[in-house]
Amino acid sequence: MLALVGFVVVLGAVLGGFLFEGGHLLVLLQPGEFLILGGCAIGTLLVSAPPKVLKEIISQLLGILGKAYTRESFKDLLVMLFEIFDVARRDGIIALESHVENPNDSSILTKYPDFLADHHAVDFFSDTMRMIISGGMTAQDLESLIDEDMETHHEEVGEAPKILSKVGDALPGFGIVAAVLGVVITMGAIGGPPEEIGEKVGAALVGTFLGILMSYGFVQPLASNLEGANMAKQRYYICMKQALLGFFKGMAPSISVELGRRTIYSDLRPSFIDLEQSCRTAIRGDKASAQKEAVGA
Repeated sequence: MLALVGFVVVLGAVLGGFLFEGGHLLVLLQPGEFLILGGCAIGTLLVSAPPKVLKEIISQLLGILGKAYTRESFKDLLVMLFEIFDVARRDGIIALESHVENPNDSSILTKYPDFLADHHAVDFFSDTMRMIISGGMTAQDLESLIDEDMETHHEEVGEAPKILSKVGDALPGFGIVAAVLGVVITMGAIGGPPEEIGEKVGAALVGTFLGILMSYGFVQPLASNLEGANMAKQRYYICMKQALLGFFKGMAPSISVELGRRTIYSDLRPSFIDLEQSCRTAIRGDKASAQKEAVGA
């Protein structure tokens, strides 16, 4: 949502300054220039990006309008992992199979709908837990496997901002193309009245203006926004990775989630006391639910 506010500020500053200097907005309405720039940008995107990357670009752009990772998101992740680790501590690691194989039916995971909505995070968690349950791996081997998984995913999601950034780099050039075409049209009317020639020159310059504005005011900032969102998502996986490795090494649930907590950026990291209290509350709630089920049975 903040990105939309930024776009409004950019447009407001540019158009406001133009009007302040006595300009007329209708002069900027040049459908031909928009057609050239928009068509070139979309065509370049289609040529440079395979269908999978195009889908990823659309998905990530729509994600800008969604909910970003917050301190609560990371705290919920750690509390969820604590509950999972506590089940293994109390009932044995085999008790986790139902939660891992059917996450949408898990009594623990279903309490965290934001996590379940991220199918990449769910797959990452489930696949790693399957390896932990199966056994036969060292902690070093498991960490290498997780790192390869994370690197592969990071490369996949990183293609979208890279392609978008390249399109942004090309837009000023497309603006020049539009301007040159406008000059060609102007030269064809060079013998006409000065008002007509001035109008055509102005229309040609609008192409350059739009190319630069679209590049540095919209497309490039969007690419940077996607890169930042992907970095936050990568940090989410790193947090999960460290907690899962701590659990695999036999550490207590509280120590395992603390390993994950320490990897979170300071502005998003829940405090030790806050996380500890949330974990205790979750465990008390699970025990109360289990007692009610036992009484009902």
